Amino acid sequence: MKSKSLAVACAPCELRFSRRAHAASVVCVALFVFFAQTLVAESRPESLAPLFEQSSPAVVNITTTAMVEGRALPRGIVPEGSPFEDFFRNFRDRGERGDRPRRSSALGSGFVISEDGYVVTNNHVIDGADEISVEFFDGKELDATVVGRDRNTDIALLKVDAEEIFPFVEFGDSDLARVGDWVFAIGNPLGQGFSASVGIVSARNRALSGSYDDYIQTDAAINRGNSGGPLFNLDGEVIGVNTAILSPNGGSIGIGFSMASNVVSQVVDQLLEYGETRRGWLGVRIQDVTDDVAEALGLDISRGALVSDVPDGPAKVAGLKAGDVIVSFDAREVVDTRSLVRQVGNTEVGKTVRVVVFRNGSMHDLDVTLGRREDEERTFPAVARELDSDRPSQKKDILGLSISVLTPELFDRLDLDEEARGLVVTDVDPASEAYEKGLRSGDLIVEANQEEVNTIHSLEQRIDETRDSGRKSLLLLVYRNGDPRFLALNIDQS
Repeated sequence: MKSKSLAVACAPCELRFSRRAHAASVVCVALFVFFAQTLVAESRPESLAPLFEQSSPAVVNITTTAMVEGRALPRGIVPEGSPFEDFFRNFRDRGERGDRPRRSSALGSGFVISEDGYVVTNNHVIDGADEISVEFFDGKELDATVVGRDRNTDIALLKVDAEEIFPFVEFGDSDLARVGDWVFAIGNPLGQGFSASVGIVSARNRALSGSYDDYIQTDAAINRGNSGGPLFNLDGEVIGVNTAILSPNGGSIGIGFSMASNVVSQVVDQLLEYGETRRGWLGVRIQDVTDDVAEALGLDISRGALVSDVPDGPAKVAGLKAGDVIVSFDAREVVDTRSLVRQVGNTEVGKTVRVVVFRNGSMHDLDVTLGRREDEERTFPAVARELDSDRPSQKKDILGLSISVLTPELFDRLDLDEEARGLVVTDVDPASEAYEKGLRSGDLIVEANQEEVNTIHSLEQRIDETRDSGRKSLLLLVYRNGDPRFLALNIDQS
């Protein structure tokens, strides 16, 4: 009985203890949430006004003027005899301009990067301009001269002169920008002047059309006239130059692109020192390594840049060959062709770098002394091979391709160089893998698995060797209009 009464007596105590523990835990959670919200609030500014006030004096509006040819009323803009025909003709002839040359104005943005008045903007903002005027936030206007420009990155450097110290902003490290970070832009959208917009980094490392593209994508509103203006992080550092928008109507839909500051700052440094860019030149033609090409080469993973041609230049002197896969450049991994182009271009001219290539199943180290890309003259030698002109014509269907050896008729019909060698694709099955990968009639197959093929028998030997080695793909070197490229075909279909 005593034990039972003890158990009953202790039950309320256990219940009270449980309730107290629960209450204490609720209080702890509430305090944690409160302090977390406080920390978040303290780390996020209530307003961007202080940053705008700090940065805007260094942002400028840019106005350019140029002489352009007058244009007549386009034919077909209105039907002949239409009541609107006279209206459009009067509009065209207003001011007695007609088809005579006239002055045209354009607007853009920029920002000052030094106290002595160097200004960064987009090249397309000032391209072709006869006069360039820079307007500051306080209303002062000054004429600007072009120091240098780089069409590859669409960056231009200007200079304004005055007996004063100019407010300026500094570049930040664009590589530190993360998707989701807050950013804000200041510029001259649609001629409205000194307008700010805010958004986030939407994406990184975007490429549009250039070899050296490294764009930050943002949803901060960017419109016509914002070109050349700065994209700031919340530390007031420039991490991008607003350059382009993606839009079906010409207005902002939240997809804007800013050239990354780490690219811009390097270009600006060269423009300051030389008045032009000086990029490294390796001297190879390259293409990405696809999964099937990697399998055909015996690579474990699809990485690096596959060399498709080596014209006269630094790479040829160093011993690089077509079929090499460049996996490392100057102690940095090469992910794909785009990364290699940027790495080479960002390396100083005349520097000797270590290049690691995958060749015939093993790695090789080569030392290459870079040339200057701007001095490059791309001349690709014809494929020089011996030709037995007396051999009989041969044709065969292989891997979805109708293939023929070279004949005098094919030389004439395809307008081939007299020293060209290889096998000619005369037809391609539209349902084949070869067609999907872009092979077409008239293509010249020069190599298979990095060995010359001048006869049908030699091509069949390469296919048999591939099958015997346990590989599934045959690597072909194909020329079209003098341009080489590698592609891999699955041999299981043959």
